[in-house]
Amino acid sequence: MKSLFRRHFVLLLTGVLTAQASVKQIKIEVVPASFSAALAQSREAHHRGTREVVLRLHGGTYALAEPLVLTAEDSGLSITAFNHETPVISGRSIIRGWKQSRRNPNIWETEIPEARSGNWVFHQLFVNGRRKERTRLPSAGFYEIAGAVEGHPTELQYTAGQINPEWAKPGDVELVAYEAWAQSRNQIREVLPSNIVSLAGKALPNPVEPRCRFYIENAPVPIQPGQWHLDAHSGVLSYWPDAGEDMYSATVAAPRLYDLVRIKGSADQPASDISFNGITFADADWRMEGGSDLDLQAAVETPAAVIGEFASDCTFARCTFKRLGGYALELDRGCVHDRIIGNEMCDLGAGGVRVGESDLAGAATDLCGGHMISDNHIHDIGLVNAPAVGIFVLLSGGNQIGHNEVDHTFYTAISVGWSWGYQNTPCEDNIIEYNHLHDIGQGMLSDMGGIYTLGVQPGTIVRNNLIHDVNIFGYGGWGLYTDEGSSAILMESNIVYHCQSAGFHQHYGEDNIIRNNIFAFNKEAQLAHTRVEKHVSFIFTNNIVYFGTGQLFAGRWQNDQVIDHNFYFDTRSRKGRDPTRETLRRWQASGHDINSQFIDPLFKAPGEYNFRLLPDSPALRAGFGQIEMKDVGVRRKYRRD
Repeated sequence: MKSLFRRHFVLLLTGVLTAQASVKQIKIEVVPASFSAALAQSREAHHRGTREVVLRLHGGTYALAEPLVLTAEDSGLSITAFNHETPVISGRSIIRGWKQSRRNPNIWETEIPEARSGNWVFHQLFVNGRRKERTRLPSAGFYEIAGAVEGHPTELQYTAGQINPEWAKPGDVELVAYEAWAQSRNQIREVLPSNIVSLAGKALPNPVEPRCRFYIENAPVPIQPGQWHLDAHSGVLSYWPDAGEDMYSATVAAPRLYDLVRIKGSADQPASDISFNGITFADADWRMEGGSDLDLQAAVETPAAVIGEFASDCTFARCTFKRLGGYALELDRGCVHDRIIGNEMCDLGAGGVRVGESDLAGAATDLCGGHMISDNHIHDIGLVNAPAVGIFVLLSGGNQIGHNEVDHTFYTAISVGWSWGYQNTPCEDNIIEYNHLHDIGQGMLSDMGGIYTLGVQPGTIVRNNLIHDVNIFGYGGWGLYTDEGSSAILMESNIVYHCQSAGFHQHYGEDNIIRNNIFAFNKEAQLAHTRVEKHVSFIFTNNIVYFGTGQLFAGRWQNDQVIDHNFYFDTRSRKGRDPTRETLRRWQASGHDINSQFIDPLFKAPGEYNFRLLPDSPALRAGFGQIEMKDVGVRRKYRRD
């Protein structure tokens, strides 16, 4: 009878589940071969009245034949790593049967019969857990598109020698094009006379940028070390191992699934209190519907490997998401009060976390929001869809996005909002704070920000973030970027440096407040403003702007902003050159920045990017608030190092 009074007990899979009405929690130890049986036992326990079931997964790979679907009947389920072991929920299959090629002994081959039948044509290959590159031309860098073909959106003009007409025959050779903030991926359908290629879908995603680039993937060309090629017609998979790889002992795997886990409730019966702790999610592929994938911005059409719908009070803590073809984790319609805490997301085809819907009608009906996204490290993303975002909030409000580190992206780190203009949406009251965002863009795309906003967002606050090293291909590498109607947003106490275009840029919006920020060492310009409107676009006050290259203002600066009580310093003035003081004098003569100063704010060590103000700083004396960055990024208790 003693067990009747215990709060929980351990049920081994070799045991028998018995009805004990007073048991509040059951723990089940699971090994990979018994995962489905454990889940069945969990549901039986729920049906018998147990409120909480814990599946404790031992280390190993839990290879799924189909996505794991959890519903309202799984509410209260916790799936957690046993002690410090590493369980991996995976969509992979191991590829065996490798033999050296008779044509080239450096190349190893095997047959994939399911590829010939079209039942398994994968786009990613991992050797010993490392992503490998498909055959690619050019081997480094890009080709430049020679031009569009008027009236034929699926055709492109290319330069002679870049595309082999024979590549149209297999039908699985892809042309990937970059343009501004967008990407298209299309299979080559036909190569026409006069160096014109016909593609499976629209060729140019967003024709606003010159020097559009493209590359060719999966062409039947000579394989280089570390590359692979799958001939879907013959079913032959070829791979040239990297130095040090032994194909007799190597683990070679490819994903079979596109998504791994779905938490799927309904408006009437949400799936609630489901948690994952210490689990690795890995090995999911990406889709090409009809041979085409057009991505206009932020990889918005790309789903995640782990998806929640009408999931409430669910938790993902200290998990790892890697080797995935799309986004890592998505909280879709009807998801409320979920927690994404202390995870690592890396080696991703698209981005890290996406929250909310893009459709306003659906977002207003099935609200998604109130989530906590904190202490996650999201890095090395956009490997398939370059426009993907680290943390992507669409039409969702009340989210807390704090203490994350996002780095090594090809597009924006954190994007909030999904409306253009001045309409009201559910995107409001989001708090973005203490995030460390760096190595953004990496020269791949254009028109991005460390933190990027869209649309009217009352109550949204962006504060105490550290943003640096935003670099772009053509134009538009900004730190704080209020785009397309961004309004009613407060941005304060952020430090922004080393952005290629400017530290702050507002395209257009209304009544944003930019105060008590430090913008330092930004390159082409320090501050940028595009569209002049009749209302107050933003209030820019009590900021420090410190630089030694480029100009102070870029774009159009007239009378739609309130700008005063700031501190400007151009380090070139120390060398006898003073390109900014006269600009500021004329600006003040026009009625702006009347109470601002051109003065050294006295940072502790600006050459080492230590922007703490010394005690005798004139900015401190004038009321500038010292910006604390000791807690920026992932906090110590969640760090993996």
